[in-house]
Amino acid sequence: MLPVLSRAQMRGLDTYAIEQCGVPSIVLMENAGRGATDVLVRELLSGEARGARVVVLAGTGNNGGDGFVVARHLLTRGADPIVVVVGDERRLSPDAAANLAAWRGLGGPARAVTPDEDVAWVPEALRGARVVVDALFGTGLDRPIAGWFAQIVRALNASAVARFAVDLPSGLDADTGAPLGVAIEARVTATFAHPKLGLLTPQGAKIAGRVHVVDIGVPASLAGQVGDCPRLLEESDLVAWVSPRAPGAHKNVAGHVVVFGGSAGRVGAPQLAARGAMRGGAGLVTIGTWPEAAGAIDGHTLEVMTARIAGTPAAPSLDAILAGKQAAVVGPGLGLGEDARAVVEHVIQSFKGPIVVDADALTLLAGRTNVLAPAKGAILTPHPGELARILGVSAADVEADRYRAVRSAVKATACVVVLKGAYTLVASPDGRIAVSPVACPALATAGSGDVLGGVIAAQAAGRPAFDAACAGVFLHALSGRDWSQARGGADRGMLASEIADGLPTVISRIASRETRSC
Repeated sequence: MLPVLSRAQMRGLDTYAIEQCGVPSIVLMENAGRGATDVLVRELLSGEARGARVVVLAGTGNNGGDGFVVARHLLTRGADPIVVVVGDERRLSPDAAANLAAWRGLGGPARAVTPDEDVAWVPEALRGARVVVDALFGTGLDRPIAGWFAQIVRALNASAVARFAVDLPSGLDADTGAPLGVAIEARVTATFAHPKLGLLTPQGAKIAGRVHVVDIGVPASLAGQVGDCPRLLEESDLVAWVSPRAPGAHKNVAGHVVVFGGSAGRVGAPQLAARGAMRGGAGLVTIGTWPEAAGAIDGHTLEVMTARIAGTPAAPSLDAILAGKQAAVVGPGLGLGEDARAVVEHVIQSFKGPIVVDADALTLLAGRTNVLAPAKGAILTPHPGELARILGVSAADVEADRYRAVRSAVKATACVVVLKGAYTLVASPDGRIAVSPVACPALATAGSGDVLGGVIAAQAAGRPAFDAACAGVFLHALSGRDWSQARGGADRGMLASEIADGLPTVISRIASRETRSC
């Protein structure tokens, strides 16, 4: 897993590299600018910089210094870069001033603009440009952009010129991904050393465009010097969780998952969860459902068994269904009535194995998270609206700071929490947070979350809750991404059942990596 750093942690990593490791700050700036230039040329100039007009808008801090380095390296590649210093040159940081001097020493053109100039200079400066480089503020910004600078950002966003962000789009909050007043809407972002928290959020992804991490000459292992941080999942992590099965494996060893769900008019949800569990590796799956839904489910399933929730109270039938199961999913299409509430509470209080709490079950637990106290190894899988109900806030509040929201949910429930969405988060009571590296809009389809619940349950039948949630989230995301890529990057039209059906191919690909490494 790769470290994902906050604003303060990235600042701390730079300081540690400079003061404790002896890496000169100007060397870090040089490496950052050179690496950013590589990304810019490859992604926005089709690999050929010669003759390309590129405008570099540089602030007076170190982000501006990175921009000056970019300009210099573009010049050596035959491009036609122009530098605009935005602000008072007398306030340049020492490293930025040194790199501006180097740029001018090579004959590079640079002009300075200050707040007394109307922002009409922006479209004039961009005339004939193929790319504009945003090196105004970067990661260090922690307050809203306003006034003259906000006008510049709006003028840049209104331009048709491709926008390239250095480290972070100016105005994007490095920790939350929310815009600080206004933000540069980049086509490509080259961020330095490590991904930043704000880039791995739905809002941040939309603002940053395609994100590339640039090596600045500081080993990734040094991230441990700045404290615990979320980690970005890698396919190599899955290798440890999805290993080839022994030739003698049988269905009972693979795990028996029970899905409690389904009600009149909502029989598809538990079937999709069951399909996700089967395709995700479970050996057996049973759907526990109401008698009025069981008939419809029986008529549509071949590989999955069904069992009736019956009687008043329903506890004896629930206990019979739970007997011998290794993992449970509760909630998909279950309903929101008192009978459904009783089912959710009984399963949580009685079942000793891992439980994936999803959909209607999450709604029924809103304001009553104490019910989860007996559940050891429970995994909650809310979307932002469901998490908002659990926390008593709005969905907008959740999306404004997803990392804070998921930590609050873990604290309130003492459970593993999966906050769904682009770059899904998985948080554990022991403080660990994992981030899915996939943001695939094709996954925004009805039933996608039901499939995810089943996949996680299949994984939970054989491994700890946090690992199971990480594995399930990543497998589900990779299946969606594979579907999209196979259709030329399609961002819509996928059926939830197709996510499930793509899982064996993903699992086989991951498992074969372990085989090849032996």
